[in-house]
Amino acid sequence: MTAQSDTQGSVTTVYKVSGMSCGHCEGSVSSEISELPGVTSVKAVASAGEVTVVSEAPLDEAAVRAAVDEAGFELVGQA
Repeated sequence: MTAQSDTQGSVTTVYKVSGMSCGHCEGSVSSEISELPGVTSVKAVASAGEVTVVSEAPLDEAAVRAAVDEAGFELVGQA
């Protein structure tokens, strides 16, 4: 698992997402994941196919998968 806790009590997890190709894609994925409870920051990078999520506690991967699916992309798994 690549989730890491930092000293502020938050968890940073990097997910691989397929299908993102532009800034609009990044925005769609970021918007959907941002709505999950406990999420404090989302940064999607289409060129890397990665989304970095900072949350108050580890997220349920099924919830992240559903959010990415709602945005029209596929969660491959954790990077």
